[in-house]
Amino acid sequence: MDPLGTGDPLRLGPYRLHGVLGEGGMGKVYFGQDRAGATAAVKVLRPELAHDQNLAQRFVREAHMAQAVTSTGVARVLVAQTEGGRPWMATEFLTGPTLDQAVDAHGPFDETAVRALATALARTLVDIHAAGLVHRDLKPANIVLTSVGPRIIDFGIARPEHGLTLTTTGQVPVTPGYGAPEQALGRRVGPPADVFSLGAVLVYAASGCPAFDGGHVAAVQYEVVHGEPQLGRIPARLEPLIAPCLAKDPAFRPTPGQMATAFAPPRGADRVWRHGPVATDIKQRERTVHQLTTAVSGTGTARRMSRRRLLTTLAVGGTAVVAGGGSAAWWLRERQRPDAFALPPAAKIPEAQVLSAAGGKATPLWGPLAVLSKESPIFRPVRDVIVLGAKNGGITAHSVVDGKLRWTAPEADAAAGILSLSDALVAAVDAKGALMTFVASTGDPRWTAPAAGARTVIAADDTAVYVATKDGRLRSISRSDGTTRWTAHAKVDLEKERRPIGIAAQGRLVVTTDSGAVIAVDSGNGRHVWDIPNQATADEEKLRPVVSGRTVYINGTTLTARSIADGTEQWAKTEVSGGKTQPAGPPVVRGKTVYATAGPHVMGYSADDGTELWKSAEGYFIHSPVAFQGNDVCVINTIRSSSDDMGVWAMAHDSRRRSWTYPLPADAGSYGMAGSGNRVFVTHGDALLALPVSAQGS
Repeated sequence: MDPLGTGDPLRLGPYRLHGVLGEGGMGKVYFGQDRAGATAAVKVLRPELAHDQNLAQRFVREAHMAQAVTSTGVARVLVAQTEGGRPWMATEFLTGPTLDQAVDAHGPFDETAVRALATALARTLVDIHAAGLVHRDLKPANIVLTSVGPRIIDFGIARPEHGLTLTTTGQVPVTPGYGAPEQALGRRVGPPADVFSLGAVLVYAASGCPAFDGGHVAAVQYEVVHGEPQLGRIPARLEPLIAPCLAKDPAFRPTPGQMATAFAPPRGADRVWRHGPVATDIKQRERTVHQLTTAVSGTGTARRMSRRRLLTTLAVGGTAVVAGGGSAAWWLRERQRPDAFALPPAAKIPEAQVLSAAGGKATPLWGPLAVLSKESPIFRPVRDVIVLGAKNGGITAHSVVDGKLRWTAPEADAAAGILSLSDALVAAVDAKGALMTFVASTGDPRWTAPAAGARTVIAADDTAVYVATKDGRLRSISRSDGTTRWTAHAKVDLEKERRPIGIAAQGRLVVTTDSGAVIAVDSGNGRHVWDIPNQATADEEKLRPVVSGRTVYINGTTLTARSIADGTEQWAKTEVSGGKTQPAGPPVVRGKTVYATAGPHVMGYSADDGTELWKSAEGYFIHSPVAFQGNDVCVINTIRSSSDDMGVWAMAHDSRRRSWTYPLPADAGSYGMAGSGNRVFVTHGDALLALPVSAQGS
């Protein structure tokens, strides 16, 4: 917030103005309080524009449009007047991040959160359209996430249904990529235009990427009108719900009421606004607003904060504020005393350029670098870094762009594992069993749990980090304060296991062991729910479960798909080659397909029913992980022959032919692979390298 300057009013109506929240081409937004201490975002037309009748009318129309909508899903207009020839309006003061800020900080929403978001926004559109209006500029920056749910702001270009555009020829009426095709073409628009925008918003919320992309505005608008939306990164169950919203023909889009029904989330889904990283973000902002606008006297009663104190606090704290109802949104960010448990923003994933054509042997983007511990050869890409067990002990993080060392944590025990917490923090364990966390991108230490008594980390969800203790029990450590939520005896002997591997989602913690046992416990209390006694392969290769929606996929003797809630088997696949049953390698889910190795092939199965959808060229891929980046399905060929050396094979997904290979030494020891940002990271022995991938049609 900036202090008031020369020419700024001190008061408008009942509101005393304390400072400037922001300003745009049409006006300024002030932070105001009335005599009762109620706060508001007060938007005023610039004095030099007040004499422009068209702009003044547009400003007044914005206020009237917003006032016409009585929905709880919008930022309410409290007062709208003209004072001294200058129109102004006071809107409800909202505390919370905008949707784009939340996705940028915490990553894409999961399926349940997207359903909750879609349902709330669709119901708000029902109310907006019932008032005879079309919002016309629904986008992530115009959606504020609050503790009671998402709120739509900015009716600056809202119009009555079937209204023409406000812009002149050559101007862009809405944010490219979110406006409907009919808007991009300058045609009349109705409620279906808002449905298209909501579909684009949901793609962004579910994937972190826009539905339509291009090198410049014209290219994006061309894709909106003529191209297909990019739906490959959204959860498979959401695609058939979101895709109809993005139909080119408005007549083929669902109504907001139909969307609210189709997206109906499970009971309790609205907890996303009260629990988890986004909720923590919202609560911090609410606390800061309260601290800034009130002070506690010696008698314990609240009194208003003085204007001088408010400005001083804001200036020292570097705090910004959300103002609903304007074309710009401003949000709170407390810096006076950083909360160690507050989730920092997650870094963006720097994407490598895909190869337009590939063939022969690939050239690494960087590496090989001799940086990996042979005793603890674990590694994990986390946004802009790859975190690994270091050659000289501890864990280190290297840039995914060039492999350069970013940070080190020598006190961490790499053998105990590495976890990513919402792609923002890295969790590890030290030799004394303390749970430690670091900012993934920078390595800055955050919170610790000294009493965790952890031997290994297993999994994490939005609420907790789950560890195996030194005495062989399961323990849940709260991510909000580092305390122990529960400790439970497992159905398997975790004390004798080298490093249990697990995943936590949908209220379940699924744990796999080296002996091939799989157990699932209630992540809220540690109680046993279901198990698979023996999923082990003959050589007891590690089981690595993955979750998509409400299903967990587990490799081993078979590739089995189980309901994560109760363990009911939905399907299982076993491949036979040369008369021998082939074990399934670690699965990876891409869209609606589950990929895993099965001896000489990489197989792709329908996530819903296990139907075979894809089969690679023949090699020898037993137990190899699979990385799917660009158009390449990458896998490690683990046997030498006269024609095919051991190494990484990349097979074009569209043609199923090899795009390129990269040779690996036969005597390196352990091998690993993972993909992120159009890169494939490969380890062999102590070496780490990054390989490029191909574009579709190469």
